[in-house]
Amino acid sequence: MIEVTNLSKSFNELQAVKNLSFSIKKGEVFGLLGPNGAGKSTTINMMSTILSSDTGSIQIDGNDIKTATNICKKLIGVVPQEISLYDEFTAYENLLFWGQLYGVPAKELKNKIENVLELIGLSERKNDLIKTYSGGMKRRINIASAILHQPKVLFMDEPTVGVDPQSRNRIFEVVETLNQQGMTIVYTTHYMEEVERLCNRIAIIDGGNIIAQGTLAELQKESSVKETVTIQFQSISANQLTALQKRFRIVVQDTLSLTIACDINKELAAIISFCNAEQLQIEDLTLNKVNLEGIFLSLTGKQLRD
Repeated sequence: MIEVTNLSKSFNELQAVKNLSFSIKKGEVFGLLGPNGAGKSTTINMMSTILSSDTGSIQIDGNDIKTATNICKKLIGVVPQEISLYDEFTAYENLLFWGQLYGVPAKELKNKIENVLELIGLSERKNDLIKTYSGGMKRRINIASAILHQPKVLFMDEPTVGVDPQSRNRIFEVVETLNQQGMTIVYTTHYMEEVERLCNRIAIIDGGNIIAQGTLAELQKESSVKETVTIQFQSISANQLTALQKRFRIVVQDTLSLTIACDINKELAAIISFCNAEQLQIEDLTLNKVNLEGIFLSLTGKQLRD
């Protein structure tokens, strides 16, 4: 659906995006994960025709974004970081305006507005002025305005920044529903948990470069981050510790606890059986699954919010 090749963009002396290449399949949610200033917004602004690139190319559904700009614009919807609504209009009036701007036929527009308001859970507030809305409600109307024309591709740039938990969960549900309906979604964020929940594939971007890309499993393999199990014992002797060290790969050792690198699904039972055979009394056991935070730290050498 989308092909990005050797994409670069500079602002005076600052090179914000450096020779990026990636592809996005039809019907997937593709996440751009990185800290503030990593180049996510610049990348998505070029993909959505807001900015022009210095070098490189972007194709959307086989159309080059530079030579077939108007065709590409009809194929996409954009949810920007900044709220793009008129405070003195009602939600319904805002959607009416954006629907007309997108060229949605008048005979279809009313039904489309009602449908998107139902989807985002704001039908009962449609006649209230936007200035009376909370930040999260404004975000949801922002999303509604971007999907009125039923785009093939939806760009969402940090859509949950500054929203309340209720609106955040609703936004997640909207993304999942749209994707189930076949929409391709490009989603930028610096929240690990959002990418883990929503995205089929992920590109980790930092300093304008893509550090790694793939599924969560592929990123795990590339980063060499392993699952671990942490076991707290009532007591442990030197001989028992030596036996464990010979049998398993211990990555953290404390007075009465050990953290063992393993494949939890395949090796946990063997670890527990070995401890029982060694007459070790287990007080507590914690499973440490691989998550994006650990992968990001392994690949970049820093925390996401550093």
